Amino acid sequence: MAGEKRGDKIMSERHPAARLAVDIGGTFTDIVLLDGERRFVAKVLTTPKAPETAVIDGTRTALAAAGLAFADIGVLVHGTTLATNAVIERKGARTALIATDGFRDVIEIADESRFDQYDINIVKTQPLVPRELRFTVPERMDVHGAVRRPLDEGAVRRVAERLRTLDIDAVAVALIHAYANPSHELRIGEILAEMCPKLSVTLS
Repeated sequence: MAGEKRGDKIMSERHPAARLAVDIGGTFTDIVLLDGERRFVAKVLTTPKAPETAVIDGTRTALAAAGLAFADIGVLVHGTTLATNAVIERKGARTALIATDGFRDVIEIADESRFDQYDINIVKTQPLVPRELRFTVPERMDVHGAVRRPLDEGAVRRVAERLRTLDIDAVAVALIHAYANPSHELRIGEILAEMCPKLSVTLS
């Protein structure tokens, strides 16, 4: 055991665990590599359709400058503004929403909070999913996850048929109290995978 410990210590002294930080921005992807007291940076153009490509290319550049390999990276810290930019600029995927019956407009009503509560003429930001792309299905879970209304799978299939006729890229499924019992959302995901295999599906 003592020999193994000494060996581990020698290896750690020769090859300290490098730390890599990555920030994927809208235009550039920045890489910072720390190897002990040494610091190496790389800046490459972001590849929006495959963000990981820029990360890999930039990391290779930094590692080459440091004389290290991917296996020498012990910590990876990752951040990105791509999702934030997509929301702000509204350039993300064209997405439909499936919600619990009766909650089609909840993302528009929200919690009624306003940045100026006394302005009766306030204009709220439009929701990311327009009303014509919001659908509902009969089902209901209570706050404890007990089924109060079984999922109407026929209704789900009818929604899926409608989705196939629309020019959309993705579907978000957000049912009431799914955090307590996700079984209905999981079943909807299975039906969508069967009937709309080309769509990206996200469950809440």
